[in-house]
Amino acid sequence: MTTGDRNSTDTTAGGFGGEDFAGRIGRTMAGSQNDWPMPPTPPAGAPNIVFVLVDDVGFSDIGCFGSEINTPHLDRLAAEGVRFTNFHVNPMCSPTRASLLTGLNAHAAGMGHIAQDDPGFPGYRAEIATNVATAAEILRGAGYATMMVGKWHLCRDADMSSGGPQHGWPCQRGFDRYYGILEAFTNLHQPHRLVKDNHVVEIDRFPDDYFLTDDLTEKAIRMIRDRAASRPGQPFFLYMAHPAAHAPLVAKAADIARYRDAYDGGWDEIRISRHARQLELGIIPPGTPLPPRNSEPGDDVQAWDDLTDDERTVYARYMAVYAAMVDEIDQSVGRLREALEETGEWDNTILVFLSDNGASREGESTGTTNYFGHLGFGDVVDRVAKDLARLDEIGGPTTMTHYPRGWAMASNTPFRMYKRNTHAGGHQVPCVWSWPKGLSGSAGEIRTQYGHCIDVLPTVLALARIETPTERNGAPLKAMNGASMVGVLHDAHHGEVREEQYYEMEGHRGFYRDGWEVVTNRRPRTKFTDADWELYDLRTDPTETEDLAAAHPERVAEMSAAFHEAAVANQVYPLDEGSGWRWLARPPKDDVFHEPVTIWAGTPTLERIRSGSLVWQRTCVVTADFVHASGDEGVVVSHGDQGGGYTLEVEAAELWFVHNDGHGSTQRNSAGPLTPGDHRVTLTLGGPGGGRWIVSVAVDGEQRLTDLDRTMLWPMAPFTGISIGIDRGSPVDWQRYARSGPFPYTGRLRSVRYEPGDLAPDAGARFVDFVRDIGARYE
Repeated sequence: MTTGDRNSTDTTAGGFGGEDFAGRIGRTMAGSQNDWPMPPTPPAGAPNIVFVLVDDVGFSDIGCFGSEINTPHLDRLAAEGVRFTNFHVNPMCSPTRASLLTGLNAHAAGMGHIAQDDPGFPGYRAEIATNVATAAEILRGAGYATMMVGKWHLCRDADMSSGGPQHGWPCQRGFDRYYGILEAFTNLHQPHRLVKDNHVVEIDRFPDDYFLTDDLTEKAIRMIRDRAASRPGQPFFLYMAHPAAHAPLVAKAADIARYRDAYDGGWDEIRISRHARQLELGIIPPGTPLPPRNSEPGDDVQAWDDLTDDERTVYARYMAVYAAMVDEIDQSVGRLREALEETGEWDNTILVFLSDNGASREGESTGTTNYFGHLGFGDVVDRVAKDLARLDEIGGPTTMTHYPRGWAMASNTPFRMYKRNTHAGGHQVPCVWSWPKGLSGSAGEIRTQYGHCIDVLPTVLALARIETPTERNGAPLKAMNGASMVGVLHDAHHGEVREEQYYEMEGHRGFYRDGWEVVTNRRPRTKFTDADWELYDLRTDPTETEDLAAAHPERVAEMSAAFHEAAVANQVYPLDEGSGWRWLARPPKDDVFHEPVTIWAGTPTLERIRSGSLVWQRTCVVTADFVHASGDEGVVVSHGDQGGGYTLEVEAAELWFVHNDGHGSTQRNSAGPLTPGDHRVTLTLGGPGGGRWIVSVAVDGEQRLTDLDRTMLWPMAPFTGISIGIDRGSPVDWQRYARSGPFPYTGRLRSVRYEPGDLAPDAGARFVDFVRDIGARYE
C-alpha cells in the first residue's frame, strides 16, 4: 500500500495511526512545556502603586497643609504616612505629567509646554518622546496590571480625534485600561468628550446627577476589582489624574452649600489664617513670614477690603465652588481607600498624592463664569453684574467659572506668584506618601528635603524592587533625571538627594542649587538678560521675600551659567520670547483639518479641535440636506455647549438659528416656517474680523436671515465638537434643553457639509511670519 492510503494501518514514520504516533505526540507535548511563554513576574510581595495627581491645587489647599477645606481622608493619609513640604513640580500641567510618568525633566521628555502647541522643537513636541519610557510601560513590563482614569493631556491636540494617530494615547503608552479625557479640562457635570481605552464614549444625555469626579472614582474601583477577579495576586499600577480642580470650576450643589459663607472674609483673611495654621502644623519653618500680596504689574492682587460689595459677593461664591471641588477630590480618595481596604489590598499599596502645579491665575483680576472668554477670547463685558444676576448658578452646569487670581494667591500660601511662574507659587505643591506596610515607622512625619516630581518614579521602582529598563521597542532609552528618595522616606535626617533643579515655563526661568535659587518673572517681548535674575537664600527665606541679587552678583552669574548648562542638556532652548508665535504655528500635516468635510447621518460627535478648525477666525458655509415631514422637530446641527456655541434646529414648525455667546446670553432667531419636503439649509458664518460673525441662513436658496451680528467663538469655544441630528452632552441652549433634552431630529437627515472659507482679516494664521519676526527681536 502507498503511504497515505486511507485504509492504511501503517504506524511507522509517515503513518497516521497507532500507539507509536500517539507516543511521539505525547512526548513532544510533554517536552515542550518548559517552552511556554510566561508573562512577566513581578517581585514577590510587590506593592500596588497609585499616583493621585490633582490639577491646579495650591500648596495650602488641603487640611494637612493648612487649609480650612474639609479633607479628612487626605489628612488621615498624612497622619499615617509622610508629608513632603519642600516638594516641587513643573509650573504647568502637561510638563509635570510627563515628568511624573517618566522620571525625566519635562523638556528632555519632549513636553516642555502643554499639548496645545507644537512649534517643532525637540523639547516642545506636545507628546512624550519615543525614546522615553512611561511608568505604565515599565510596570507592565514587570508584570503589573496598568490602568488610568482622568486627564491625560500628553498627546497633540490634533491627534485627539477618532482619526488619530493614537500613538500618544494612554493605551499606546503602556496602560492596559483607560477612561477619561485626553485634553486639558472639561465640564465635570457634562464632559465634552470621554474616551474609554481607544474609543470615544457616545453619550447623548448625562444623568442629572452625573459628576465626572465620581465617575472616575467608580471606574477606577471597577478596574481594580476586574483585575483582582481575573488574575488574583497581580499587583496593579493606577494613575488617577483628576481634572479637578482645574477651571471651569464646577461642583455638586450639596458640596458648594457646605462652603456658602466660608469665604465672605476674603482672600487676605484666608491667607493669614492658613499661614498661621501652617506654622502650627510645622509645614513651614518657625518664623517664616507671610509675604505681602503679589504686587508685580499684571500679577497684582487688590485688597479684599477695596472691592465693591457686589465683587465680594461674587468672588466669595467662586471660591466656595473651588473649595467644594477640593472636598470632592478628598471624597474620591476616601472611596478608593475604602475599596482597597475591603479587598485587603490597602496595606501593601503605595499611594502618592500631589498637585501638577500651583494654583491657577487664569481667572486674572476679576474671575468669570465664562472661562473661555476669560482666556482672552470672546466678549467680556459687565462681568460682575452678569455673574451676580445668576449667583446661584455659579458652579452648576450652566456656568464655566474661574476665580480671580487673589484666590490663587491664597491657595499658594505662603508662596508668591502662581501656576506658570517659576517662583515657588508656581511649582511648590502638597505631596503625601502613604504605604501602611512600608512606612509605618514614619507615620505622621514631615520631610523638608528638596524633592521633585522626577524623583517619584525612581523611588517607587526602588521600593517595588523593579529595575529600570534601558530599551524601548529595541531602541536605547534616555536615562532618568530623577533620583530615588527611599532613604528620605524612611529617615527624616537623611541627606539631600536633589541638589540642583532647573525650571522654565513660557520664558520664566529658575535654577535651584544647594538651598539657593535664581528666578525670573518674565515680561513678554523683552530681552533675556542676566539682569532679570532674582536671588534668594531659601534656607532662611523660603517665601522669596528678600532679593539678594545685588549683594551676590558672582553667585547670580554662577547660577545663571548653571541654568544655561541644564537648558542645553535638556532641550530647553529656544526660550519663549512672548510673541505668541508658538500658538499660531501649526505643522503642515494639520492643514487637512481646514478642508471641506461632509458629515453623514449617524456620525459620532466630532472632536473639538477637528471641529473648531472649520470655523475659527474664518468664514464657513454649513449646508444641511434633509427630508422634513409635518411634525418633525429637533436639532439639525449643533456645535458647542454652555461655554458657547450655535445650532440649527426645527421647533414648532419653524427653523431656528441659536447662538450662545458663553456669557449667559443665548439668542434664538427664527428663519421662518419649514414646510414638508426635501430641503437644503445653508448657514453662513461670515468672518469680517474683530471677533465677530455675520450670520445668514437660507432655505433652498431663499435668504431667511441676514446680517446677524454675533460673537465669533474661538479657540477654546465651541468646546464640544460638531454633532448632527442632535445636541449631545452640555447643550447650546439650556432652556430648550430643559424642554426637550438633546432634542434629536425626527426627520430624515442625510448630511451636513462644512466648507471653510477665507480667514478673517485679523486671523492669527495670517500673521505667523510677522509674529515670528517680532519674537526674533527679543532673542
